[in-house]
Amino acid sequence: MRRSEFLRAVDDEFGARANALTNDLVLGGIGMTAHDALDVGVPPREIWLALCDAADVPPERQYGVGRIEPRKG
Repeated sequence: MRRSEFLRAVDDEFGARANALTNDLVLGGIGMTAHDALDVGVPPREIWLALCDAADVPPERQYGVGRIEPRKG
C-alpha cells in the first residue's frame, strides 16, 4: 500500500472523520497518530491495519481499499 492509497482508503472509509482520526487518534501497537507514523516512515499498510483495528472496521473492508484498480493476477 502506498501513501496515496492509504489516504484514499482513509477518506473512503471515514469520510468527514478522516482528518480527526489521522491527526488525533493514537494507534495501539504504533504508539502515535497515523499522521505522525507516516511522517516517520511507518509503512502505510501497517498504519491502515492499526487504524482499522482502532475504529472497528470489519475485515471485508480492510483489504484492497485505496487502490484505483484491482490487482491483476
